[in-house]
Amino acid sequence: MAQRTKVLFLIPHLGGGGAERVIALLAGGLSPERYEVHLGLVTQSDASGETLPERVTVHCLGARHVRGATFGLLRLVRQLKPEVILSGIAHLNFLVLLLRPVFPAQTRVIVRQNGTVSTALAFRDLPAYTRLAYRLLYRHADRVICQTEAMAEDLMREAGTPKTRLAVLPNPIDLEGIRTTARGSTKTWRGPSPHLLAVGRLARVKGFDLLLHALAGVREHFPTANLLLAGAGPEEAALKSLCLELGLENVVRFIGHVDRPAEYFAGATAFVLSSQQEGLPNALLEATAAGLPVVALPASQGLVDLIQGQPGIWLAPEVSAKALTDSLLSALHAIQPGQRFTHPFVERFRMESAIHGYEQLIDIVAGESAS
Repeated sequence: MAQRTKVLFLIPHLGGGGAERVIALLAGGLSPERYEVHLGLVTQSDASGETLPERVTVHCLGARHVRGATFGLLRLVRQLKPEVILSGIAHLNFLVLLLRPVFPAQTRVIVRQNGTVSTALAFRDLPAYTRLAYRLLYRHADRVICQTEAMAEDLMREAGTPKTRLAVLPNPIDLEGIRTTARGSTKTWRGPSPHLLAVGRLARVKGFDLLLHALAGVREHFPTANLLLAGAGPEEAALKSLCLELGLENVVRFIGHVDRPAEYFAGATAFVLSSQQEGLPNALLEATAAGLPVVALPASQGLVDLIQGQPGIWLAPEVSAKALTDSLLSALHAIQPGQRFTHPFVERFRMESAIHGYEQLIDIVAGESAS
């Protein structure tokens, strides 16, 4: 039997957002015959309650924060001596690439960019050195994975990452698992429809303020329209205050972060993506996997390229509350009760084929280390 390639996946913790779910799916999905898989959880101390295949060896570093994990991460890498490290979120990517010179010489590093760099720089309160960190560090990765060509072009432009170091791979989505969860869910919605669902971190870039203004306009035509907002984040208090201002306090439910948004798909009339900027959100892919009608703002060129002109998708012409209101009204006038769509474009994200793409990249990079 050929020796397996040892791969170390790194994320801060499990149970977070889309980036963490992607890495967990990858770690559990790689071929056990070809890869020895390890998963490092940088800020998690205990993984006993997590559901991962037994073939994945989990290492909990228990650091208080990512930047405090330097010695624990270095110790883990020197102990395991992986052929390939795959890091899955930007601030952890920076640490891994900073430490790369002191990793074992044959270790290769792949980082996954989990968002559009220009968006992160524009919409998040990041340290002033972040742009410089992208420019200085990302060029030292063996590959940088992006989800769309538009994200890759943005990374070349904003960070100066050479095109030869970029790889465009779709996120793995457990289509059948999502569909099974949606069909078997017992989660109920309050009151009459239409029921709108939005999922994401409560942060400015997600545009939930635009969605609340749009909902107020929609209710002039659909007085029973209501919204379930799944997510947590720094804008929660401001959004709840805006609900009061707009008279929406009784029609918007904030349910906090949920690990399985698909549990709320069955009763939803439509999924709404209100982000001002977005790479390619897993929440939208999961919603389309379950066949939900989608109303979306044109949050990135990669997103527009994927969903424009697709049946069951109402794509607004611009990023604004008015455009979102108009698109929601168009959708709600057209959607039949309980209507679902096939969304064939989501098939390219099927877990098996997406993981195969990652395996091919890992093999190429590991081969480079042996040459």
